[in-house]
Amino acid sequence: MPVAASTSDSRTLADLLELVGDVPLARIRRPIGDATEDDVIRLLDGDDKHICELIDGVLVEKTMGSRESMIAAIVGRLLGNFVDEHHLGFMLTTDGPIRIRAGRIRFPDTCFVSWSQFPDGELPEQTIWDAIPDLAVEVISEGNTRREMELKLADYFAAGVKLVWYLYPKTKSAVAYTSPTRKKEVAPTGSLDGGKVLPGFSLPLADVFAPPRRPKRLP
Repeated sequence: MPVAASTSDSRTLADLLELVGDVPLARIRRPIGDATEDDVIRLLDGDDKHICELIDGVLVEKTMGSRESMIAAIVGRLLGNFVDEHHLGFMLTTDGPIRIRAGRIRFPDTCFVSWSQFPDGELPEQTIWDAIPDLAVEVISEGNTRREMELKLADYFAAGVKLVWYLYPKTKSAVAYTSPTRKKEVAPTGSLDGGKVLPGFSLPLADVFAPPRRPKRLP
């Protein structure tokens, strides 16, 4: 059932911007301050689709260009192959909403959810799931602010996410977090490690950031 955040009419625009991580005003959509999960679903299912996270009554549109979308798809595919092979759970893409807590909806660019979230093996019918990812992946675009991503990181770990990967297309690098304060920087020549979340899984960044090449035609 959609849950409305507890809001105060005394909040200023500056207060709301600080709440969501000082994102550009163009990414904040109406209603402002008293938005609910119904608004998230309305925008997600509308003809003019918008993926908007809900942060205590404020709708913040996700920013992602075609390159970032392609990278998220590559990571999701490579992760998904491993997850399927070992029957570990399933993947969600960037339009899969996750309820972090009441009034807080996040959309990881891709994420892995283990079957431990659903011990009976049955997936919920609701549009927004309470299933907390074991691994959340975000592809950082130029439209993301540093503060925004710090707040998102705190949200993930407060909810119980065990591993978070931030990928940086501009530098072809990544940062792996096991808590908001414990991180490992990965150079373009390095690999992301599944750790305790996905033992045995390794993802070379060269496989993620290398531009796809059209295969030569066979004779």
